[in-house]
Amino acid sequence: MTPRALIIGAPRSGSGKTSVTIGLLRAFARRGVKVRGIKTGPDYIDPGFHEAATRLPGLNLDSWAMAPDLLRHLAREQAEEAELVLIESAMGLFDGIVTEPNRSGAASDLARLFGLPVLLVLDVSGQSQTAAAVACGFMHYDRQVKIAACVLNRAGSERHRKLSGEAIEAIGLPVVGTVLRDPTLILPERHLGLVQASEHPEMDAHIERLADAMERSLDLDAIFAAAKPFEIPAGSPEKALPPPGQRIALAQDAAFTFLYPHIQRQWRAMGAEIIPFSPLSDEAPPADCDICWLPGGYPELHPGRLAAARNFKSGLADFSETKPVHGECGGYMVLGETLEDADGVTHVMTGLLSHRTSFAKRRMNLGYRQATLHAGCPIGQPGETVRGHEFHYASVVSQGTDEPVATIADGTGKEIGPSGGRRGLVSGTFFHAIARG
Repeated sequence: MTPRALIIGAPRSGSGKTSVTIGLLRAFARRGVKVRGIKTGPDYIDPGFHEAATRLPGLNLDSWAMAPDLLRHLAREQAEEAELVLIESAMGLFDGIVTEPNRSGAASDLARLFGLPVLLVLDVSGQSQTAAAVACGFMHYDRQVKIAACVLNRAGSERHRKLSGEAIEAIGLPVVGTVLRDPTLILPERHLGLVQASEHPEMDAHIERLADAMERSLDLDAIFAAAKPFEIPAGSPEKALPPPGQRIALAQDAAFTFLYPHIQRQWRAMGAEIIPFSPLSDEAPPADCDICWLPGGYPELHPGRLAAARNFKSGLADFSETKPVHGECGGYMVLGETLEDADGVTHVMTGLLSHRTSFAKRRMNLGYRQATLHAGCPIGQPGETVRGHEFHYASVVSQGTDEPVATIADGTGKEIGPSGGRRGLVSGTFFHAIARG
């Protein structure tokens, strides 16, 4: 069985791609279609919504961080036994960094690599016929990227739908439906993006409402027909991050949630076991594990509970005396001496590294990172390059005295400087590793 696939893109963030994608995933699943979701770029939140909608694991595909062979390998895995794959674009369809061809991180790279068409989601609020000019630009901007059809989103009335839709169809682009403006369909947000699916108190009911709206508003048969066969040449996992140990103690709760789905999948495929534990429940990493991994998440929302988790902190310290411990972003913050919360209250963290961080002194740090490792640690060997991404609002208010883990550059190769900290068997960075360079 060859699955069909379609990229769901838009002119910008905030156009409603995620709501449309989630609603379509559940709507097709209701029909008995074996459907799976993929998110382009380094967004580690939206795959959780795809999983909630389909009850099957989500996936990130990032054309900058992942070599083409790894993209093919992961895409083939995700498409196994599927009939339809919906690939949600990050930001605008063509938004990426200026770098080598088809390695920009934009969803349009995947459209070219896999030969897939695009379903364009246009937020038509505040405009009518002008939406056709936007659609016309998408149709002609890149001849290698085919815009197959269009969804109008957030139309205010039937008249609004008619004015916008007829103008777009007049330029030769099919309109497969219109979603009317409805505040109840909006997903809640916070400082790093959408509130995660696992934290939404009525997530399944909300997905059902989204699916109802898509079934009511869109032509699902036309959307399925617009998708093209997803025929992907065999790839290779060579550039995947290898598992850092045979048994990996993984912090997993509301404070530690940001580990890319493909990393866990590849670790398991390479024979590793992942053993979850909860620092917020004052659990220590199991002593029979080979390594402890503290992923990113929202420790800045739970600093008091983490500071009071004595068993977790003492157990982690004991573990680190003989086995590696690595933290990414939020995990790196918890490995430091202190974390200042949004109200300016300072909380004592594990102190396994000597830096101090603050969420009160906010500064957005965002972008791709190329890291050249100074010494061996759980993400690679000395001299190796790892590609990843950084997105946080916390600031380092004291660098501490630890050796840096790596020297980092941005996605274009411009050097940023030393990054992270390393002391004994403990290491941490603010960037999230995605794949080997």
